[in-house]
Amino acid sequence: MAMMTQVDDLVGEAERLVRDQVWILSPRHRAVIVKAALDLHAAVGAPQIQKALPLRSRLEHLREALAAVAIALAHVHGHTAWFLGAAATALTPVLHWRALPADDGHAFGAVAPTPQQYAEAEEAVRRLQSALAHIASA
Repeated sequence: MAMMTQVDDLVGEAERLVRDQVWILSPRHRAVIVKAALDLHAAVGAPQIQKALPLRSRLEHLREALAAVAIALAHVHGHTAWFLGAAATALTPVLHWRALPADDGHAFGAVAPTPQQYAEAEEAVRRLQSALAHIASA
């Protein structure tokens, strides 16, 4: 399943749970989600900014976004942890990407993503950031 589809499905489920008051954020969890949203926004900028960056920087930013989700996950439990865990899982393809050539053929299985994959991953991070901000304000 494509990364953006996974994030959209995840966000849809999260928004339903919040709307139906199945997932009620504690003040501490709300603070963690707010920080994660800010960290994601700082990691991945607007599409025109990201596209202008070298591939190495784009990949670094995507990995920073994944790290922000993982750090937030380490501080929560219950619905918040389940949501962040699923978000981290959706973003894991970036862990198998490389921006540098593997001239010797030894890249530990890392592959060079296409420009479309970079764009999709960045859009998935933006969607996740927007959802976190919305959930935190609910």
